[in-house]
Amino acid sequence: MSELERLLCEGAEHMEMTLTDSQVDMLLNYHRLIDKWNKVYNLSAIRDPIESIKKHFLDSLSIVKFIQPGILLDVGSGAGLPGIVIAIMKPNIKVFTIDSVGKKCRFMQMVKTELSLGNLTVINNRVENFNYEETFTQIVSRAFSSAEDTIEKTQHLISSNGRYLLMKGDNIDQENLQKLDSKIHSISVPFVSDKRSLLEINI
Repeated sequence: MSELERLLCEGAEHMEMTLTDSQVDMLLNYHRLIDKWNKVYNLSAIRDPIESIKKHFLDSLSIVKFIQPGILLDVGSGAGLPGIVIAIMKPNIKVFTIDSVGKKCRFMQMVKTELSLGNLTVINNRVENFNYEETFTQIVSRAFSSAEDTIEKTQHLISSNGRYLLMKGDNIDQENLQKLDSKIHSISVPFVSDKRSLLEINI
């Protein structure tokens, strides 16, 4: 077992999650693609493979237990985090990732093809300009924008009984939540000392 695989599996176990062999292979292949194409596409400021597992992959896995059945949109996906990780872990959920940067969407499309992710759809657009025939029961984001701004830009896409799952760090205290039906979940990401929170907002 490689150090990256051990770190991924141990981190998942700390979060009471057991990865199948197939999930491990797909996650590590996805990690390999990020590492390979990072220099070309500038996908992430994190260049160290071990730090990438900790701060990207385990961070993304930390919200999987909050994902419910229904169509999901990941806003400002960048390299596909957490959307592609969710698509790998939840193959029965239709996952849409959206980003305005073409090269990042081309990368995500390549990952979709390489990993045969039939439940993943990649959208190259600004989210405020995007329309779809269905509304989304869940909208997630990771370091995209403030809760208010995210809701303003996506309110035309969320279902009437939908919810937001917004991944936050130390900036959670800066959110204006007074008018929102919200709940803050404290998230513990194994091997990561930074503060993590998940802001759940019900519509």
